[in-house]
Amino acid sequence: MPEPRSAPDPARDRKDADRRTAGLAAIVVVLLLLIGGLLLTHTLHKKSQLEDCLMAGRRDCDALVNGSR
Repeated sequence: MPEPRSAPDPARDRKDADRRTAGLAAIVVVLLLLIGGLLLTHTLHKKSQLEDCLMAGRRDCDALVNGSR
């Protein structure tokens, strides 16, 4: 014989909703940090290539690093 279901508990439902919201917010923050880190890494890599080129005494570094336009 199945056990009778208890009445829905609004406080428990609210806690579950708050937990889901906090989890989604954490995922969004982690994704933003990841994207920011990737953009920062890309930018620093480009600047490093430009600096290496300039230190080698070349004058056409912008075209070499950024590609011909």
